[in-house]
Amino acid sequence: MWPFFFGNVLQFSLSALEGNYGVIHRSRFHDATPFDHKPFFCYSPTVVRERKTWEEAVEYCREHRTDLASVASETEVALIRTELGKNDTTGDVWIGLHFFSGEWLWVDGQTLAYEVWGCEGRPACPDTSNAVCNASSKHAWQAHNCEERLHFVCY
Repeated sequence: MWPFFFGNVLQFSLSALEGNYGVIHRSRFHDATPFDHKPFFCYSPTVVRERKTWEEAVEYCREHRTDLASVASETEVALIRTELGKNDTTGDVWIGLHFFSGEWLWVDGQTLAYEVWGCEGRPACPDTSNAVCNASSKHAWQAHNCEERLHFVCY
């Protein structure tokens, strides 16, 4: 269940589809029927090819999509990499990670449980004379000044 998604659990019915049905539960496939109702959450990243500061990117994503992309798994990294491969973007793109009050936090409230930092690793205390936000390339994350104007990824 995804209670953080507008406070409701979404339901999806397979009854409009034809064929065999299945669900993944606890990392295993299980049979399902067209009449099963299961909670779900869609993660569909979109690359926005407008140059914006990190704050402007957050505002844009919240107005036009859901939020600036949070990355909680290798699957989400793969989805973002696929979208980046389809677009001619700035070298790095904004994602929803921000250094605030001494720690890295996702804009949607998720904990930083999955990380894909570059060779330097996670910056423990980046230069805080300017706000520090996170950008992603096709391969790794790195800290950037939030006032830089980059393309960004919404979901």
